[in-house]
Amino acid sequence: MKVALAINYVQSDNCANLDGIVELIEQATANGVELILFPEMAVTGFTTNDVPSHDFPMATTIPGPITDHLGELAKKHGVWIAIGLLEKDVDVLYDTAILIDPNAEILLKYRRVQPNWHGRNADPAVYKQGTDFPKVLTPFGTVMFLICGDLWDDTIVQRVNEENPDLLLYPFARTFGGPWDQQKWDDAELEDYAARVKMVGCTALMVNYVSDENQGWQSSYFGGAWIINADGNVLQSHRLGTSGLLLAKISDTRKSS
Repeated sequence: MKVALAINYVQSDNCANLDGIVELIEQATANGVELILFPEMAVTGFTTNDVPSHDFPMATTIPGPITDHLGELAKKHGVWIAIGLLEKDVDVLYDTAILIDPNAEILLKYRRVQPNWHGRNADPAVYKQGTDFPKVLTPFGTVMFLICGDLWDDTIVQRVNEENPDLLLYPFARTFGGPWDQQKWDDAELEDYAARVKMVGCTALMVNYVSDENQGWQSSYFGGAWIINADGNVLQSHRLGTSGLLLAKISDTRKSS
């Protein structure tokens, strides 16, 4: 199958961010891909500050106008679209990822289980975590999500491993807390991510958004995209620091029964 890992550029204008996502979908589908994966909170970036009056206006309902628009594009191009979103569900917020099929249906919705997407003092009545580990059967095998910090929780990783997925979609958002550093990532970080993927036990598609390091809250979200197999081997990658697409053909990930 041919996949696109879409590293979108996030700025303070969410409408512009959505326009950039749409542009990457158009570029990816022009290359004949079957599946497009975007990062965690791809439309807003991590602009949340644990103040509900600030955070709710940025969030989207699922389904809602943003997912409807993405569904139209999925149907138009006959492609699967996976993306991370800040979700509002009545009076609560979640760090969520969804998979939209070529019929514009949301076939998979996963809410991040690990809680560090918000601060320790965030109102627990508003800032919520998921509890379930849903999976869905697709033409390219059984698919599950993890989001960012989920991958570093042994209990969560073991739970997903027990579900025996064929493909893990892993949208995340990472910053060094300063300027991005390709050498630091290659030497000190990537091997750890690959080891965690090996614990999950299936091929993983990973993508991080990129932002301008001079834009305050967005500092150093360094982008990048990786395809890592079940043995923890990095098959393909996209360099840090730039938006764009990692286009790749991956072999059948479906496991024999």
